[in-house]
Formats: sequence, structure tokens, C-alpha cells
Amino acid sequence: MSEAPTLLRLLADGATHEEAPLMQALGLGGTALARAIDALAEQGLELKSPRVGYVRLPRPLDLIDRPRLESLLPGAHRARLEGIELLDEVDSTNARLLAARGPAHGTGRACVAEFQSAGRGRRGRSWRAPPASGVCLSLGWTFAEPPAALSAISLAAGVAVLRALARHDVLGLSLKWPNDILKDGCKLGGILGEVQANADGSVFVVIGVGLNVRLPAGARAAVLASGGLEPADLVIQGSAPERTPLVASLLEALVAMALEFEARGFAPFLSEWNRADALKDRPVRVLDRDALREGVARGIDADGALRFERGGRIERLTAGDVSLRAVA
Repeated sequence: MSEAPTLLRLLADGATHEEAPLMQALGLGGTALARAIDALAEQGLELKSPRVGYVRLPRPLDLIDRPRLESLLPGAHRARLEGIELLDEVDSTNARLLAARGPAHGTGRACVAEFQSAGRGRRGRSWRAPPASGVCLSLGWTFAEPPAALSAISLAAGVAVLRALARHDVLGLSLKWPNDILKDGCKLGGILGEVQANADGSVFVVIGVGLNVRLPAGARAAVLASGGLEPADLVIQGSAPERTPLVASLLEALVAMALEFEARGFAPFLSEWNRADALKDRPVRVLDRDALREGVARGIDADGALRFERGGRIERLTAGDVSLRAVA
């Protein structure tokens, strides 16, 4: 097992640490400690060596506090969760939930990680951020039967995320169909919804949320070098929301969304989504099965499909393998 997560917690205070006590605490030799330090650097942490034999992080890390997280969740919402798994490292929070047994009908299970080694977005794209620099969480929920407009549940989750962020005075965000969360036109986060049908007619839905909270400069540069949309984070005037209460608010909002969606489908979320629509009435470029088309985005319909106007006609586009970009 990698020692990097344990080393991360030892360095999280941002103080300068001598390597010899770190080796003793971890039970490692010098070469193994160097490998663990390299592993953290490969995950995107910007480690400093103020002098030979010492190491530190540029600033303290805001690690998620499990007891505080559970205490901040309202009792009614916590009772709907069979469990909350908090991990230092995982390949993907979505994959972790999909591989496990689904919870009982009308309940959920959550997975939260400090770092994802193989986080995913739509169309197989990767989602990766340095440890403790963002939010990586997934909520798995079992519906006794498929709710109306189930294909739009990722859009409803986007509204839930905006509701949660508003509680932390993060306002003025927008949503880009079908799954991006934008701040000033830059990508703050994304949502990935995955569905498994069960033999008894129920469906297990996993909603993954990735958000940048405090993204280091190196991580920003890596995203831009990969050709991704320019990233944004939640830092405003030098500070960002605490991650533990932020995760609690997100889980509360997502559980409330699942309950509301089960009862009424996408209808309660449609108007909020349209108000936050980043591309409504703007020229857009659509890539669909390697075919490139240009038109105007005209919002979404009651099932969450994009209303795409081209040549005076409105077409309905469902998420699938469609890629959407604004025309500059």
C-alpha cells in the first residue's frame, strides 16, 4: 500500500518537517520516504524543500473532518444514507459506489475522497486535482422504479450543487449543458451521472461531483496544457469555503434532490436550471458522432434535452456523446 496518504496527513499542517522523524513515524527508510514524497508531487502537490533533509507544503491543507462532517448533516438527511465512506485516496468515487451493493430503495450511500487517481468526466475525460484541493464526492441512490425524466438527473444535480454553494455565499455561477459548473465562464466543476438497472425493476443512480476549491498554479497549467476549459476555483479575495461544511452542504442538497426527483421528476428543477443556463440564446458548436454543426442554444426542455436551433428549426439533443462549445 502507498505511504503517500499517511505522509499527506503528517505534512498537512504546512509546517517544515525534518525527514528523519517522518521516516520514524512511517517506518520507512530514506529511499521509501523519497518515493512517497515523489508520489505526492505526482498527484499535483507543490512540495517545498527549504533545506536538505526537510520538506513542507506551501500552506496547510484543509482536510475533511469526518466527525464534523457527520455532525453538520441534518438528521433527516443523514438517516437516508446507509453510509458515508471517507477515503484518503481512491481510483474513482463513482466507480467505488458502482462496484458495491446498492443501498435499499429510497436511500443512498456516499463516497468522499481527498484524491482520485482515475476520476472521470463525460465521454471518458479525466478529472484530476491535487489532494485536498477540491471536492471529490459521489452519491449513490436506489429508486424503486425509474423516475420521470431520469436522463435529466445530472442536470437536477447541477441545480442542487448551486443551491449548496449559495449557502456558502458562492453566487453568480452558471451551468453549461449538460454537466459543467462555471464561474465567470471558466470551469469550476462537473457532474457525472451513471445508471444501473436492477433485475427487480429498480435503478441505482450514482451522481459524481467534482469541484475545484483551491487549485494550485501547477494544476491550472496542466489543465490548460491538456486542452481543457480554463479552470476556476472557489477562492475569492484570498480565501475559500472550508471543505468539511462544504461537503456536508453538498451531500444534504444531493439527498434532498434525490427525494424531490423521485417524487416529481425534473420539473422542480427546470426553471432554476434555465435561469443559470450559461449558453441560452448564444451561438454554439455541437460535435455529435464526429459531425460538427453550428447553431443557437435555446435552453432545455422538460426532459433535459438541449433545444438546438439550426436553419430556423429546433432540434432536441440528448447528452450521449454530444460535445457542446460556445462560439467565441
